[in-house]
Amino acid sequence: MSPMPRVLIVEDEPPIAELIAVNLRHNGFEPVWVEDGAAAQRELDARLPDVVLLDWMLPGESGLQLARRWRADARTRGVPILLLTARGDEPDKVAGLDAGADDYITKPFSTQELLARIRAVLRRRAPEQAGERLAAGALELHGATHRVSWQGRELKLGPTEYRLLRYLMGHPERVHSRARLLDKVWGDHVYIEERTVDVHIKRLRESLGEAGRLIETVRGAGYRLTAAVGENENS
Repeated sequence: MSPMPRVLIVEDEPPIAELIAVNLRHNGFEPVWVEDGAAAQRELDARLPDVVLLDWMLPGESGLQLARRWRADARTRGVPILLLTARGDEPDKVAGLDAGADDYITKPFSTQELLARIRAVLRRRAPEQAGERLAAGALELHGATHRVSWQGRELKLGPTEYRLLRYLMGHPERVHSRARLLDKVWGDHVYIEERTVDVHIKRLRESLGEAGRLIETVRGAGYRLTAAVGENENS
């Protein structure tokens, strides 16, 4: 990460974008502002930012469509996305997370909330450079290369699902409550609801395919990763 984290602001309302850019600049960030998805794509093609602030409602492609596209692209998959939205209802928040956003900020928001959320995703991304190799049966995670494989076949995971899996694989056979996962995976969860964990567990299982069965739901307690399921089936 550069000394001044680069933040790509994708927002079609100039007053909002200018206010965000001024506050970011005053707090040690390098803001870059574009008004639509096409311009955002050009910026991403030229240089990857450290964070994307992505408005839900945009001319042309919506923020949800852009988030899905960038998550499907190997080059942009690891860039944290914060979705800016006037939609505060839970189904809308879940839709944003399902599209690949790491977090969402409901308008109107305070400068301090915005800065806290940006700093939180940057902190969460920093430890991912660790070079450990973790395994649970035929499921393997290589920290140095940021790759996950099942029975030798590489799997595609979003950045939040990768962090969640890494924590579960690093602490196998233990039951982890939603609150603990929020604390250990998200770090600064002042604004994040426990429902967020369920959404990302669901997405992680879908990304893992067959290996998703290694993540067990323990009713009333939380989640656990166990290699025993795969080992029993393969024996």
